[in-house]
Amino acid sequence: MARLAYVDGRYTPHQDAAVHVEDRGFQFSDGVYEVAVCIDSALIDLTPHLDRLERSLSELEISLPTSRRVLEMVMKELLARNGVRDGLIYIQITRGTAPRDHAFPSNAKPTLVMTTKRVDFLNQKKILDGVKIITTPDLRWDRCDIKSVSLLPNCIAKTEARRAGGDEAWLVDKSGCVTEGTSCNAWIVTHDDKLLTRATTDNILRGVTRATLMELAAEMSLTFEERPFTVEEAKSAREAFSTSATSFVTPVVQIDDTVLGNGAPGLFTSRLQDRYFEYCVNKESAL
Repeated sequence: MARLAYVDGRYTPHQDAAVHVEDRGFQFSDGVYEVAVCIDSALIDLTPHLDRLERSLSELEISLPTSRRVLEMVMKELLARNGVRDGLIYIQITRGTAPRDHAFPSNAKPTLVMTTKRVDFLNQKKILDGVKIITTPDLRWDRCDIKSVSLLPNCIAKTEARRAGGDEAWLVDKSGCVTEGTSCNAWIVTHDDKLLTRATTDNILRGVTRATLMELAAEMSLTFEERPFTVEEAKSAREAFSTSATSFVTPVVQIDDTVLGNGAPGLFTSRLQDRYFEYCVNKESAL
């Protein structure tokens, strides 16, 4: 089966998919994106993902190029045409094509691109065994609540982590507190069994998986608090983990040179992970 992409109303071979050279997403990173996960043909947390997409677009004064109902139909059709039962769909919307000028054009038509990828999320080794992370200064702009395609600082930090033998980087603000990961939200578990994660202000992304996990934690009668925590708090924590649509609940077993616990996923994190897996596999089919 040939892999297809969707570009502005057309299903096209993935290798041939392209946008105009003066698309503002290409020239200015003037656009947003969203990623949704599909498990056994069910799109997980589709409504909050699309809510966040629309919010990001609104913050940048970009119009949704089609109705939300049509957008959902195209997403499901692209997944079906590509035979994706377990995987992800990537959505990118830019302001569109216009003569190069820093100011927003008044008449550009937004560009809509979608691609899919098969991934066996529930059996990923890093999710089951845990990951090593590094900490690095947060060099991003002050509107990280917008899921912008401008990800160069994230790419630099992720590359630094890979070169150091790690899997991810947690970003640290000027006060020495962790903001989030390059592509995930950061959590720790204190020695009195309290979940800590940073509040969703303008300096971090409002993670959809983060919000779902908070709801599940409340159902489990677990205590959690939204506040900044320092790198030293993280290194001395009982456990740590990260969350995102594609990393689910991923245990963190080492931060910089500090091994957490016995270097294996902790019982608290594993309990949350099992509950989130259960939540995903019990979702009704969306395709």
